[in-house]
Amino acid sequence: MSGSSLQNNQKLIIANCSGFFGDRFAAAKEMVDGGPIDVLTGDYLAELTMAILFRQTLKDPKLGYVSTFLKQMEQVMGQCLDKNIKVVSNAGGLNPKGLADKLGELSRTLGLHPRIAYIEGDNLLPRIHELQEKGEPFIHLDKGISLKDAKAQPISANAYLGCWGIVEALKQGADIVVGGRLADAALVMGPAAWKFNWKRTDWNNLAGAAVAGHIIECSAQATGGNYSFIEEVPSFQNVGFPIAEMYEDGSSVITKHPGTGGLVSVGTVTAQLIYEIREPRYLTPDVAARFDTINISQEGQDRVRISGVCGEPPTDTAKVCINNLSGYRNSMTIVLTGLDIEKKAKIFEDALVESIGGRGEYEKFEVSLTRSDKNDPNTNEEAFAYLKVSVLDSNSKKVDKFSSKIVELALANIPGFTATAPPGKGTPSIMHWPALVSMSHITQKVYMDGKEIVIGRTEIPVDRPMVESKKVYLSGFPDGKMVKMPFGRAFATRSGDKGGNANLGVWAKTPEGYAFLKQFLTVEKLKELLADMRVYDIERYEMPNLLAVNFYIRGVLGDGVAASFRSDPQAKTLGEYLRARIVEMPESILV
Repeated sequence: MSGSSLQNNQKLIIANCSGFFGDRFAAAKEMVDGGPIDVLTGDYLAELTMAILFRQTLKDPKLGYVSTFLKQMEQVMGQCLDKNIKVVSNAGGLNPKGLADKLGELSRTLGLHPRIAYIEGDNLLPRIHELQEKGEPFIHLDKGISLKDAKAQPISANAYLGCWGIVEALKQGADIVVGGRLADAALVMGPAAWKFNWKRTDWNNLAGAAVAGHIIECSAQATGGNYSFIEEVPSFQNVGFPIAEMYEDGSSVITKHPGTGGLVSVGTVTAQLIYEIREPRYLTPDVAARFDTINISQEGQDRVRISGVCGEPPTDTAKVCINNLSGYRNSMTIVLTGLDIEKKAKIFEDALVESIGGRGEYEKFEVSLTRSDKNDPNTNEEAFAYLKVSVLDSNSKKVDKFSSKIVELALANIPGFTATAPPGKGTPSIMHWPALVSMSHITQKVYMDGKEIVIGRTEIPVDRPMVESKKVYLSGFPDGKMVKMPFGRAFATRSGDKGGNANLGVWAKTPEGYAFLKQFLTVEKLKELLADMRVYDIERYEMPNLLAVNFYIRGVLGDGVAASFRSDPQAKTLGEYLRARIVEMPESILV
């Protein structure tokens, strides 16, 4: 295969090899071997990942970075140097310097000589009290409570950093750039801004790169993975990871290596665009990208063009991901079988409550019954229902003993008593605390070849230019026969977590389908279809250019994935839940 295309001044080919800590290990080598690329990126961080990395540091303070990235680099570092492929990643997690040092050791072992840069400035944990004294209250974005008033115990606090540290590292000749909480989109924005020499005020160009970065950051979710219309995907074997071919004007083409599984279509790209967002104004530390201005079109097989993206100056605050230790939690699920499910559930719950000394014995005690059982079951499993019991408390020893209290009831309670797993000890409950901090307190620093380079802040114009939504011709409400069908036969969805909130994006295949969707799926209708969402505040946003509607469900995940008792703490299933509901719709939109 040919190597880098960096000599081509017309485009920059940026490949992604990771969407989370635990993604396909072989992807880095597959992207380097599979065809010409200029930059290899890897996004490893999420709110849950930061909590996982913190637990690593409790065992060894020298850890706190993504160890699998180091192993991936062992496979491809030599090829990347030979092909002049730059590597940019946020795998440094809580310890970018530690990862850079390990990369240096690895390179010497391999007999290689890459120039390695690491970026710091995101870690605010040592400065929390200092910044509070300077007037930064770290108010929870959803709860409106200050960190101090909540008497929280922060274990990590990382501000989202923008792309200009990456730009500077590449200008200084870095072959590998690693950082901590670099914003996901920055991994694409940085190399693009470096390659095309963009200025900090090139809002539209930066916005285009931010959109491309958002599309490829979650690896195969842009290339057919987690895609609602599974029948459109030719193969789910060896699904190719995404590539963004970036151009000087900020436009891009999303594609994948030839000969790989999956699919790159307007549909798969749209699905990723509406993943884990809130409103159409998508905020990054460097630009606010307007998703309601995106032009999206199929350019060829497995090639989707993104153009026309407009950008606005960023805000003068940065998002901070704070994780607080909120105690310890433990859960156990009991199988209830056959007749009298609800009666059995009450017998068990009452006995357990009496055994532990009352519901108030734990700071949080929660019981949920899932009825998956069927009348006149044909198999043993069809007779099962599931009773999940969860507790949370600051006393770890008390939480550890919780599951043993359940086991003690095994021979003295309901008939057919069994559990889905053996008892286990409690685990730390990590509360996600999203907040803002003034950009004046954030300073990116690049370290390379023993030197420190301080990255200046972007000057935000006083009069910020605001962009209008793209005007889109909309079809009228479709006429014709109405039929009752599962909602998902006409519409695709993508859902995910945003801290303690969830987003649920829905899109149509055709303008006619969107005309129905826009009128039909109101917040009230969504609450009717998803009855368990009725108690939550829900925001609704329209993006007619994408034929999409996005819902932002506030508080459904409690204090975030690492503290949630929900069976689906990342809200990944919400979309498919909606698609399963039977609704009345025009037959003409079933394409």
